[in-house]
Amino acid sequence: MSDPHDPSNDLPSEEDLNAFDITDAEAAEINRMVHPLVAEAAPDADTDLVLIESLPSGVVFITINRPHKKNAFNPEVIAGLYEAFETLHGADHVRVVFIRGAGGTFCAGADLGWMRDAAGWTESENREDAMGLAKMLKALHEVPALTVALVEGAAMGGGAGLVAACDMAVAVEDARFAFSEVKLGLIPATIAPYVIEAIGARRARQLFLTANIFDADYAAHAGLIDMVVPSEHMDEFISMMVDSLSANAPGAMGDAKRLVNDVVGQDIDSRLLEDTAKRIARARVSKEGQEGVKAFLDKRSPYWAE
Repeated sequence: MSDPHDPSNDLPSEEDLNAFDITDAEAAEINRMVHPLVAEAAPDADTDLVLIESLPSGVVFITINRPHKKNAFNPEVIAGLYEAFETLHGADHVRVVFIRGAGGTFCAGADLGWMRDAAGWTESENREDAMGLAKMLKALHEVPALTVALVEGAAMGGGAGLVAACDMAVAVEDARFAFSEVKLGLIPATIAPYVIEAIGARRARQLFLTANIFDADYAAHAGLIDMVVPSEHMDEFISMMVDSLSANAPGAMGDAKRLVNDVVGQDIDSRLLEDTAKRIARARVSKEGQEGVKAFLDKRSPYWAE
């Protein structure tokens, strides 16, 4: 007979966990479930878990490539994403980074096997493990280029946090989201700074504490995503974004993003006035600044838009 005081007895059963391997349509209708985690499967095949496609036009596609596990996070995926985002910190020619999941699902949250392992770790071991996700999200947040999440299927738990850490997010009409950690006795800690920045404290309290699944329209209303598009129009949206950004100077885009990150929450005092004045002065004498203004006055395209 099992000990009722054994903490392991509070973990979801195998039957419960397997029940979370659901379709997107089921996720939309079954709001009582703890979390749409994937059922345990065979180890990953010999394939890249994070795919990177870089185009000469300054466009990068990063794809989480675990479709058989609904692109759920495990340490290897997190490490792959961290490496990709860190690499992009030094890619001055990149204007936009699109992030998506393979196979029609953005990210189902935490991998089942990873969660099982973590349940047996010490608090210190769990803290070290959690820092991997925290560092990956910070690396994404600090990518100089515009980062855009392309959400198809589900973005749950940490997957929804990945969406929040991007500068912009677009979802198909049938996409579903949730912060379901409290139903597992957990909290959405490492993703919280980015979610709260995106949707505000009041909305975050509501979604974190109710743990409800919500649709793309509500995600847009809450501020987690910026636009809802029909699934057949996602490629059209990507093309539109690429075309519109082709006229922008990549270096200036990175500087503008850093400007926002550095100014937000600051008092408008003499120190901030001096800092912003220095930034625009530096931009005016930069290679891009000189070329951009000269091209405008000459009524021609600057070199980065040719």
